[in-house]
Amino acid sequence: MTAAAESTAPREVDLRFWAIDGGASVVDRAPALFRAGWDAYRMWYLRDGEEARPTYLEGRTALRTHMPELVEPYDALVEAVGGGDLEARFLSLWCPPPLFAACSLANWSNGAHVLLRSYDFPPMLCDRVALRSRWLDTGVLAMADCVWGALDGVNEHGLAVALAFGGRPVVGRGFGVALIVRYVLQMARDVASAIEILRRVPVQLAYNVSLLDRTGASAIVEISPDRPLRVAATATAGNRQGATEWPEHAAFCGTVEREECLAVSMDDPALTLPGLVDAFLRPPLQRPVADHPWGTVYVAAYDADALTLDLLWPEQSWRLALDHFVEGERVRRTAVAAPPARHLPAPLVATGRPLLIA
Repeated sequence: MTAAAESTAPREVDLRFWAIDGGASVVDRAPALFRAGWDAYRMWYLRDGEEARPTYLEGRTALRTHMPELVEPYDALVEAVGGGDLEARFLSLWCPPPLFAACSLANWSNGAHVLLRSYDFPPMLCDRVALRSRWLDTGVLAMADCVWGALDGVNEHGLAVALAFGGRPVVGRGFGVALIVRYVLQMARDVASAIEILRRVPVQLAYNVSLLDRTGASAIVEISPDRPLRVAATATAGNRQGATEWPEHAAFCGTVEREECLAVSMDDPALTLPGLVDAFLRPPLQRPVADHPWGTVYVAAYDADALTLDLLWPEQSWRLALDHFVEGERVRRTAVAAPPARHLPAPLVATGRPLLIA
């Protein structure tokens, strides 16, 4: 991500969202998802040249060291998509090309136990797949990323997880966070066990991870490649870990304004869960995709008690249930301001500051 790009003019598109049952094995439906997205993922993965990416052995060794339970499904998935070297390196998600996103997080534990998140990203560059699966004998309903990773989700134990970029331009040797979120959802039963996983698995970039379980335990966890895990003293998060460390990114994604909006909302003693949901569907938490290259692709509300996912937009919603899952699709007709796929939006590179700090 070293070249500036000018955003294209907004254009009307049909944004399709799919609900897919991934089955009991990673080889049931994930290979089809891989084939559907491989051309785009290959372009992203080779953005800096093939030599910039780790070898197959490095990726598989990292999996065996840090997330050993994923090695068997990883091997099976690699074989199912053809067993190619490049495909295997991509699917390990070990030190992939870094991506910087913008999201908002909130944990609600007053009567109900609901994790709310907005996912802000170029809408044409994400999977838009709600995947229900029972891999490793654990039921999970999650928004898919990089074929078998997850951006957010809930598991059968009533643990909900979501991520937001942490607003720091540091890049280290670690996994793409989507595979870590998948691992947490497959292996953890509650907030405490999720924190222990996040503490020991190396992550490539800085992230805020929202955790909530059906007991009412919740945490906003700050993880980074260069400093120890920290549990924040808040139930909300945007795209910073305390003070602003990347001013260009904070300004571009409006994180300070969003964080202040969340803080004011959560401090209101009269706030209800429907009121918090409404706040996520209005500016500044809602960033229309017609106005922002990294707009709000969806708002997700995970109910840790009912094991449901509500996908929310200002004009419609879609409820999916882990235990009574029904495949389908939704189409959202909307204008989209879409930057070219291989570049960061110009405001993040215009100052000449280095984006990556090894």
